[in-house]
Amino acid sequence: MKLLLAPMDAITHQAFRNLVGRFGGCDEYFNEMINASSLLNDGPWEKFYLFEGPEPQKLVWQLTDKNGSKMAEAARILAEKNGIGIDLNMGCSAPQIAKTGAGIAWMTKPLSETCDMVRKVKSALENAAKDGFKAKRLSVKLRLGDESYTEEKLHNFCAMLIEEGVQMITLHARTQKQKHSRPSNWQAVENLALRFPEIPVVLNGDVKDSVSFETAQKTAPHTQGIMIATAAAQKPWIFAELKNLIPAETSNCNEMQGLFDAEQLALDFIDDVEKFQPEVFWKTRLQRFFAFYCLNFSFGHYFQSQMLNSADNNDARKRLHEYFEKCPDDKIFKLKNC
Repeated sequence: MKLLLAPMDAITHQAFRNLVGRFGGCDEYFNEMINASSLLNDGPWEKFYLFEGPEPQKLVWQLTDKNGSKMAEAARILAEKNGIGIDLNMGCSAPQIAKTGAGIAWMTKPLSETCDMVRKVKSALENAAKDGFKAKRLSVKLRLGDESYTEEKLHNFCAMLIEEGVQMITLHARTQKQKHSRPSNWQAVENLALRFPEIPVVLNGDVKDSVSFETAQKTAPHTQGIMIATAAAQKPWIFAELKNLIPAETSNCNEMQGLFDAEQLALDFIDDVEKFQPEVFWKTRLQRFFAFYCLNFSFGHYFQSQMLNSADNNDARKRLHEYFEKCPDDKIFKLKNC
């Protein structure tokens, strides 16, 4: 069973991936989605999306755009870099993405248009391999579809993807408008895996701890991986905790036998944000991280409010120190299952 870090906007950049790597990492890291048009136009921030650490051999590049030809051109650029694959975003349901024709819109466009896009991307990857670059896996991350979803429609759509060369599918088993308050349909993931045993099908949604992890495995035993999003944003060490629940797996909980300094971990993250993100992104990247991370602690909502209102990075460092001075019992954290 593979463990995968989900692509999350403004979160799964290298500074955050480094945190996950501190605890032994995961099997595959999906970077935050790259807009194909911006990449092709050599936008001012695009180079910051292209860092490959901490484990380039496990990195998957996710692409988004409304234009199929641009997706293919961008895929060719990424095919010449390190990493194991290119992932097509067909699951993002954020209105600002879907309304442009990107993300989940690819599941609602005429099938021929989506088919043409996938074919072009696959051809770009094959041509790069012919030119001597390492072959890249083509995968798709999608949802169940729009509110007219039926299992038959989903399976027909996935049959098209596989026919055009898609080699792995990750299913976030909610429809376009379903919120996270509604349970993810893990049975739909299992049914998809049974329908297409020739490729790996990965389950995404609602796995947040050892209990939900084991329940997901029991509900969808034919899936070959579990992708974790929000829970990893809150607990970058979640993969270390879950690895000990997989037969024959060993966890790298670190030299402190599962203990870590929560304040130092956050300080190191801020340092890495300054190293791997443009200054204009610093504030939003810290806000996105601390909105989740602070919830691990005794006075999580107070801590979260303090961090989200930091004036700048140095103020964030000061507020971190002040919190752990007031709550010293929160400073050293023990990982479960380690």
